[in-house]
Amino acid sequence: MRGITIPDTTSRAVPFCADECGAAGCTPTVCVGAGVASNEVLFERSQRVIPGGVNSSIRAHRSVGGSPIIVARAEGPYIWDVEGTRYIDLVQSYGAVIVGHAHPAVTQALHSAAADGTSYGAPTAREMKLAELIVERVRSCDQVRLMNSGTEATSTAVRLARGFTGRDRIVTFAGNFHGATDALLATGGSGVATLGLPGTAGVPASAVSETLVVPYNEVPVLDGTVAAVIVEPVAANMGVVAPVPGFLAGLRAECDRVGALLVFDEVITGFRLDVGGAQSRFDVAADLTTFGKVIGGGLPVGGLGGRREIMETLSPIGPVFHSGTLSGNPLTTAAGLAVLGLLDEDVYMELSARARRLAAVLRDACLAARFPAQFPVVGTLVGMVCGRLEAVRNFDEARETDTAAYARFFHAMRSLGVAMAPGAYEAIFVGLGHDDDVIQAVGAAAEQAARVASSAAQ
Repeated sequence: MRGITIPDTTSRAVPFCADECGAAGCTPTVCVGAGVASNEVLFERSQRVIPGGVNSSIRAHRSVGGSPIIVARAEGPYIWDVEGTRYIDLVQSYGAVIVGHAHPAVTQALHSAAADGTSYGAPTAREMKLAELIVERVRSCDQVRLMNSGTEATSTAVRLARGFTGRDRIVTFAGNFHGATDALLATGGSGVATLGLPGTAGVPASAVSETLVVPYNEVPVLDGTVAAVIVEPVAANMGVVAPVPGFLAGLRAECDRVGALLVFDEVITGFRLDVGGAQSRFDVAADLTTFGKVIGGGLPVGGLGGRREIMETLSPIGPVFHSGTLSGNPLTTAAGLAVLGLLDEDVYMELSARARRLAAVLRDACLAARFPAQFPVVGTLVGMVCGRLEAVRNFDEARETDTAAYARFFHAMRSLGVAMAPGAYEAIFVGLGHDDDVIQAVGAAAEQAARVASSAAQ
């Protein structure tokens, strides 16, 4: 396989300075003088000018308490905060980073692309090549439209499905997350969800009145009003919940029966689980597929792919409008091409093996400390469910996780130099930077953290 070697860069960890302090050699990136910033000071400062101090809500640590670390830089499996502290990173930009932070192939591609200009508002060869790679690897995609975020991809998928079918109703699954798209921000849960009520302030009831939320891992009975069923083929936003046998194939058959489109949200699973994403792993083809994260090499990206006759309903050749000034950005496509060029079947086999090893060391650590937790694995994805040892199949079961226990474990791991997502429903991501030594270091930290989290509950 194509791997990478992570150099020991601990000695180069230099505190960050929010303002140039005037010392010789000090820059806004690293401080060599007296102007060293702290996580708390910078977070307080951020809150004055950014709502909640963050540009994505989960980063504020509201569900686990405390304040976030402010990242200064990253390399391989590690991140460093502004105080110079190094952490093993199990977040990996929520799955967008798969070959390790600052991989030389990616940084070189970005350097070369930036030297040519950062945005043109015109077609480029790189966006064509990235689309060709996606079409080559994902069997259900004849064409791909690139855009700027997973949210944009899912919102465009909904618009396209409605425009193509001439129908309005969208079916989604409780616990699945499809970005900040009004039509898909219907709340999870039984009674309220089936009424199509919005799950957030600012979304009028009319925006979700044609959205039906049903239980994950159960095939709904559809009718001729349904434009599309959108699903995470592996539910990675309520832990890591695998599709039960027959679920995805059942959705395919039910959509075919009534003429609805099947949309796979592969923003997380696309090029994370397999060379061809979840569709390759589970041998079920979607009509439309949304992409993000990995295909941008760590830069902002989204994508929508599907059958030619559906995709050609998009403008400029069809009646369903889509446009974006930065779509197919030359930096993003350069990074995406570099990353996909590193990912072959051998790499996915190795990443899956590392995911299993990581889950095993975490499980063993928690068992030894009598800290009840399970670590489900689907391919390269690892989840953590605290307080429940039975397999999770749907959102109601996922919500049984002990969020307070997770918060204790999270903070204990952070104090020992391991950064996890500040939310109990997020996945754990491994990449090419997480070699055996790194995984063993995570296990050693988990042994202590599980004991701390368990004793704190007494």
